[in-house]
Amino acid sequence: MSEKRRAVVLVGHGGLPKDCPREIIQQFKQLERERKTSGQPATAQEQDLEKSIREWPRTPENDPYKAGMEQLAQRLEPLLEEAPLVLAYNEFCAPTVEDAVAGLAARGVTHITVVPTMLTPGGSHSEIEIPEILDDLRIRHPALEIRYAWPTDLDLLAGMLADHLKKF
Repeated sequence: MSEKRRAVVLVGHGGLPKDCPREIIQQFKQLERERKTSGQPATAQEQDLEKSIREWPRTPENDPYKAGMEQLAQRLEPLLEEAPLVLAYNEFCAPTVEDAVAGLAARGVTHITVVPTMLTPGGSHSEIEIPEILDDLRIRHPALEIRYAWPTDLDLLAGMLADHLKKF
């Protein structure tokens, strides 16, 4: 029997870099709205604009959200019992969930657990978009076991918040 090689993908929402030109963002969002309204696939122009935004150079100053995700990942990874952790973003930032999973597959990982930082029920990212991405990835990578660690146990989340509030 082959050894299971596990990894975790921590998915954040993703944010827009503060210094990305507004024209790029506005044009991208307009094309995205038109696509969603029409039900058509993304145009090459929309894909190019999305890539420009996702790959925009990030610093803690222009993208404090990404910096915060990196800090969380640094604290979480040592707690994962030797499972490597990679970050991914639902939108606006690289790498995508697809890129993170493909990179882990290329490294020989056989079991991937995906966990979003969006913790409460009711959000389209964690309830719809990420599961759709994972369904597609399971088709593209049939040798991978891809699990989705969601929804978050609300009792566990409430306990964490209650413990946190005791500090204030």
